[in-house]
Amino acid sequence: MASVKNILGNLKGDKVIWTIMFLLALFSILVVYSATGTLAYRYQGGNTEYYLLKHSTTLVFGFIVAYAAYTMPYQIYMKMAPYLLLISVPLLVITMAAGVDVNSARRWLAVPGIGLTFQTSDLAKIALVVYVARAITTSQETIKDLQKGFLPIIFPVLVICGLIAPSDLSTAMILFVTAMGMMFVGRVRMSFLVALMTGGIILFSFLVTIGNFFPEYVRVGTWVRRMRSFVTGEGDNFQVIQGKMAIANGEYFGVGPGNSVQRNFLPSSYADFIYAIIGEEYGLVGATFIWLLYVALMFRIARLVTKSPKAFGSILAVGLGFMIVLQALANMAVSVNLMPVTGLPLPLVSMGGSSVLVSAIAFGMILSVSRYIEGLSSKDAIPDMEIEPGS
Repeated sequence: MASVKNILGNLKGDKVIWTIMFLLALFSILVVYSATGTLAYRYQGGNTEYYLLKHSTTLVFGFIVAYAAYTMPYQIYMKMAPYLLLISVPLLVITMAAGVDVNSARRWLAVPGIGLTFQTSDLAKIALVVYVARAITTSQETIKDLQKGFLPIIFPVLVICGLIAPSDLSTAMILFVTAMGMMFVGRVRMSFLVALMTGGIILFSFLVTIGNFFPEYVRVGTWVRRMRSFVTGEGDNFQVIQGKMAIANGEYFGVGPGNSVQRNFLPSSYADFIYAIIGEEYGLVGATFIWLLYVALMFRIARLVTKSPKAFGSILAVGLGFMIVLQALANMAVSVNLMPVTGLPLPLVSMGGSSVLVSAIAFGMILSVSRYIEGLSSKDAIPDMEIEPGS
């Protein structure tokens, strides 16, 4: 117990970001425990503690890896970026060809011998954000040159997003927009951003064409059905209707923790539609509070950017923040029927394995940047290890 107190007492970095991380995890435990009640009766013989313990264990491990990421000087991630990308690309290819098929989507790889699966796109998200931050930083002197500065950034973005999109278009779009935002912060010329957007449109058109011939690999039919259902209200809208009912039941102050009714009917109430359960049990007040936590996270990261003397730290924090917050806003928008249904979890709140761990790692890396900035004004400042532009 004393060692835990010592760790908490010695935490450095942005205290608000630490608080946001702990509050999201706390809400996650409460809501997942409630949302998995029906799941427990269906698959675990009524053992409602099973999923609580499983999810809590994942969160604890997530905090451990977040702490490890926080204690590492963030400049190390700059050196790791090319290797992370080299690992991610083959894993995505293998997943596309031989991944575990769940609901006609190959997003997971099975870990041999232990019976677990992990979503390879989660690793690719971190890898791409770190790589783009490195590429922008090391190309500051040539960033306006198409061949030397821009192509080394745009090509990996299109490759990673192109490998993720066939089975998970929403994640690919979040990553693409995140990369665009990082390039804008990194002062990439607007004409190059337009070129990137054009490349994205061409890539999407190519995937649609491929999907018409190989629907088992590219889920074009699912994209069309969901978009048509969103626009016209026709088709299978069961999830959307149940989600809206959950939020309507919650009114202003909610029905109370553990008293959700729609959790018994709403598919993926513990993952993709967990925000609807938050709205039902904690009402408009609780749902707004969760929304404000993510907004506050982005504001705190913006504050880090204004204080960071190093380009890589600024762009890395912005990229990770964009990735987390955009995914959170997309998840919330689906629950309130502001955009078509996707498979995006609510970062650090939805039940999941690799998604929780990747969100925790992202928080840890952001906190590593803030720890460095905080250390600049103290005698134990972290040594400057940043790679010079052009290296």
